[in-house]
Amino acid sequence: MTWHSPAIGTAGWSIPKQHAPAFPSAGTHLERYAGRLPAVEINTSFYRPHRATTYERWAASVPPGFRFAVKIPKVITHERRLTDTEEPLARFLGEVCALGDRLGPLLLQLPPSLRYDAAVAEPFLSDLRTRFAGDVACEPRHASWFTEAVEAKLADLRIARVAADPAVVPEAAAPGGWPGLAYWRWHGSPEIYRSRYPAATLEELRGQIRSERDIGRRCWCIFDNTALGEATGNALELLGCL
Repeated sequence: MTWHSPAIGTAGWSIPKQHAPAFPSAGTHLERYAGRLPAVEINTSFYRPHRATTYERWAASVPPGFRFAVKIPKVITHERRLTDTEEPLARFLGEVCALGDRLGPLLLQLPPSLRYDAAVAEPFLSDLRTRFAGDVACEPRHASWFTEAVEAKLADLRIARVAADPAVVPEAAAPGGWPGLAYWRWHGSPEIYRSRYPAATLEELRGQIRSERDIGRRCWCIFDNTALGEATGNALELLGCL
């Protein structure tokens, strides 16, 4: 069994004013963020490309052991909907690999309207896995993805399925797919992107993470309830629990 320290962080590295005293006062926002939290999810990559030199600069500004998860661009997931993606996928991978050993999982968040169609999904996922050997976490948001057949295909391709909150179906609340990686994305509940998770809920999450970690799985937990800055407080609280 291999023990892995959980990667706890937020979507983006902004530091809300109410949590600023918990972070170092000197340095860039990323340097200050990385002084307290061990991981972050880059969401800006979803909206626009970043130069390889930008990723290199980010990687150089964080300590050893810090990891970046990176969201796959919307041109692949939402605009082309997993078809005709060879060129944008190659460009994205060429850019993001500049993170070097600071690169963690790629996040594939799918649009809520995207049904599972094996003729579309399987060629794309196979191509992604052929081109990228690292961890991949998929966050499907249509109920058709939550079947035993899809779970088996994700496991075969070494692609983890995100444990999301709120969950679109009950199965979406627990990690699935490939069991080597457990990736939680908590968006805020009851009000998505805004609500703070109470201590009792974080305690339950802590137990889930420890259970997965103790059987050797790499664990990521990203808080996306950033609209009012609650993600940062929740990430710090969970990290303290662990």
